[in-house]
Amino acid sequence: MGCSGSSLNKQDKSGSVRKIRKPKPWKFPRPVTWSQLVQMRDEFWDTAPHHGGKKEIWDAIHAAAEADIELAQAIINSAGVILHKPDMTVCYDEGGTKYEIPRYVLSEPTNLIQLS
Repeated sequence: MGCSGSSLNKQDKSGSVRKIRKPKPWKFPRPVTWSQLVQMRDEFWDTAPHHGGKKEIWDAIHAAAEADIELAQAIINSAGVILHKPDMTVCYDEGGTKYEIPRYVLSEPTNLIQLS
């Protein structure tokens, strides 16, 4: 009944820490403008801590989501965040609490409306 095979383990099968990667290209259900995307992101981060989990973990995930890959990796590692998916859409804290992050928070959709 050990945890060594648990999906919450922050190491992959080779024994190395799971590395963050950029999310794969994706399409939002409807085209959105940059300002709509920013508003949705702000609303998510404003309400995320109210859905459970620790504020400090939410803060670390938020900081990592807005950082470049190298800094994001350092933030995630130092906060003890466990990546279930390398694109950061599903993370856990060391106590096993799940944190689900929508793709629109982590990257731009392919159908983002470009206003000139």
